[in-house]
Amino acid sequence: MQKNGLLILLFMVLLSGCGEYQKLLKSRDPEEKYQAALQYFNDKQYVKAQTLLDDVSSYYKGTERSEDILAYLARSYMGQKSYESATDYYQAYVRNYPKGKYATEAYFQIGHCQYLDSPDARLDQGITQKAIQAFTQFVELYPESPYAEQAYQEMAELYDKLAYKELKSAQLYYNLGSYLGNNYLSCEVVAKNALKDYPSNAYQEDFSWLILQAKYQQMINSFEEKKMERARDTQDEYYNFITEYPNSKHRKEADKMLVQIKKITKE
Repeated sequence: MQKNGLLILLFMVLLSGCGEYQKLLKSRDPEEKYQAALQYFNDKQYVKAQTLLDDVSSYYKGTERSEDILAYLARSYMGQKSYESATDYYQAYVRNYPKGKYATEAYFQIGHCQYLDSPDARLDQGITQKAIQAFTQFVELYPESPYAEQAYQEMAELYDKLAYKELKSAQLYYNLGSYLGNNYLSCEVVAKNALKDYPSNAYQEDFSWLILQAKYQQMINSFEEKKMERARDTQDEYYNFITEYPNSKHRKEADKMLVQIKKITKE
């Protein structure tokens, strides 16, 4: 019986809350709606806050309160994890108030929302590129901001994601081998470009190993007139690799390559 009583009480409280919200929606007092929206936001009831703020935004357009409404609308969408909508509102804020009181937050959150919205590395990375551009603009504008460290960290993660996408592409070319052409060369080109484009990425050793493997396979499969040249090129790549990664897990395999290379160069 006591449990049933508690359930009934809870149901009545919920009904009361819904009734108050419905009255607010019908209210013609924008100030009442605005203050209620802030309370709902503070209570983490983001959908109700966003709905009421949307409702009064046109009334306060052109006033000082309009700036607050834009910022709280963006925050409300963030609370709902609707990052695309949050981005739109933060972008609207910086267009209208580029030096406003929420500007630092807004510039950071544009990048952060897009970071959170960035898809799996196997998918199109357009949003990832936009997030990097937004973070780059943010740290240029606010290098001393408390958000700066997080911006750099998230930007590094985004660069790693782009590098990983290139790594999978390079590995695919390597696995295709000589099928319908020299895919080892394509592997080498993709890996080299990735190292140049993302010099501090988390997959540098993987790219370097792929380059060495690709050169080695091109040497093995080359015509006799090109074999010596490619052997010397592969040998240079071997020494580059072991100098950079002397304790690599691929060291034994790399050393076996060197044995075969020296058979060709007669060293």
